[in-house]
Amino acid sequence: MDAITENLGLFGRGYLLSLQLCLWGLAGSLVLGTVVAACRVSPVPPLRAFGTVWVGVVRNCPLTVVLFAFAFGLPEVGVNGSYWWLGIAALVVYTSAFVCEALRSGINAVPAGQAEAARAIGLTFTQSLRSVVLPQAFRSSVPPVGSVLIAMIKNSAVVGAFGVGRDLFSVGNSLTSAQGYAALPVLTGVAVGYLLLTLPAGGALAAVERKVAIAR
Repeated sequence: MDAITENLGLFGRGYLLSLQLCLWGLAGSLVLGTVVAACRVSPVPPLRAFGTVWVGVVRNCPLTVVLFAFAFGLPEVGVNGSYWWLGIAALVVYTSAFVCEALRSGINAVPAGQAEAARAIGLTFTQSLRSVVLPQAFRSSVPPVGSVLIAMIKNSAVVGAFGVGRDLFSVGNSLTSAQGYAALPVLTGVAVGYLLLTLPAGGALAAVERKVAIAR
């Protein structure tokens, strides 16, 4: 285990960078996924079509294809940026499709009478969705959305393979390929790092789920 003990600083910095990557991905995918879910249930046909196409295309593409499109395709059409931000954007776009469907299942679980009552008192579709439907949908969507976000944390390792640099994946790759450390202890350190990301996230989501259950 010398590979871990001698490089604790590298693993620590890789963990913090992976944590930043996941936090940006979490915030972005929740916002974008909510917007796409609103489009999916919108009474406006073009918005419904947009949401349907978004989910259908993104959800059925491998993450590596989405990453390739952002990392190498966007610069060819004049959209340039660091691999860090391009990687985050690809992770957000990919995860948003799954967040959208998890939220849509929660929206569909809200009794239709809730939306009808909101319309009866004069609320618009947007006001009804924001003030009546989505708050209830978020409660019932906590478990599936939580599973999507934990999967996103693990998918961030794939983003690291596309040149983000200095994240946990890159640290493991550097130690094994450039510095000649044995793969097993290095990969053990990387796995522990990702466990330190996913286990607290799972605990936090379980706490939110319990709180929401009590609130009901």
